[in-house]
Amino acid sequence: MADIIEVQHLCKRFGEVTAVDGISFTVGAGEFFGLLGPNGAGKTTTIRMLYGFSPPSRGVIRVFGMDISRDWRRIKARIGVCQQDNTLDPDLTVEQNLILFAGYFSIPRREARARAAELLDFFALANRRSAKVMDLSGGMIRRLTLARALINRPELLILDEPTTGLDPQSRHQVWDRLEKLKASGLSVVLTTHYMEEASRLCDRLIIVDHGKILVDGSPEELTLRHVGRSVIEIGGPDQALRDYLKAHEIAHDDLGQRLLLYTPDGNEISTAVRDNFCHDQCTFRSGSLEDVFLRLTGRELRE
Repeated sequence: MADIIEVQHLCKRFGEVTAVDGISFTVGAGEFFGLLGPNGAGKTTTIRMLYGFSPPSRGVIRVFGMDISRDWRRIKARIGVCQQDNTLDPDLTVEQNLILFAGYFSIPRREARARAAELLDFFALANRRSAKVMDLSGGMIRRLTLARALINRPELLILDEPTTGLDPQSRHQVWDRLEKLKASGLSVVLTTHYMEEASRLCDRLIIVDHGKILVDGSPEELTLRHVGRSVIEIGGPDQALRDYLKAHEIAHDDLGQRLLLYTPDGNEISTAVRDNFCHDQCTFRSGSLEDVFLRLTGRELRE
């Protein structure tokens, strides 16, 4: 699979603050690629450099084989961007927002109308084509923003937290549309705080923190590598359990009143813990990408 994005030793500084610190990665054509990290990790800064909004302090970004610092006009004509914020025009209707945006790509008006109609059908907004943006729900606004990002039929779609603030029903509607775009072969780069979203959509992802890449791989690979298939959550763990885990060098996180034990399915130690220490507050579940994220980036709040 050819690389549609190549990032080499990318840095971004704001005065004395280094937001992105020498990261390198690639995104293959047709790949759904995720960029995860806590608040302030450098995700959005990286995304903004990818589509030419913010120039790198150092490093190289190539998109479609072209250098973003020199060929940004040609690159922007071939990508679609869905930003975090609502940047739709509130004075225009749903359809007018799409047709106006098509004009930025010199798409003829008749063709723009046809594309707008196609996208409104795809995102289940056809019955609201004449509504003003201010009359739409949050989920509709996000779907319209996605539709606008696709008006130029891009080869690469960049999504910066596309479902933040949506209710579960709206989020799943957006996921359904993104999965259909994925099936069509569109290349997508996504940032998100929803681990379920990343697990469901991404072929591969990186987790960044303090401007550096911590890991790179598929959600399944990362879960198996850093957590395992099974997790035991034990409430109110006693010292005997802590001593047992230490003696047997078993991977776990001690959260004080709760302990998370990471172990493969069918492991003898897992059976021993189940038989000897799980008398009251024990939960057995599968390992997840959220476990990986928290193990690697910590559990403290980020401002």
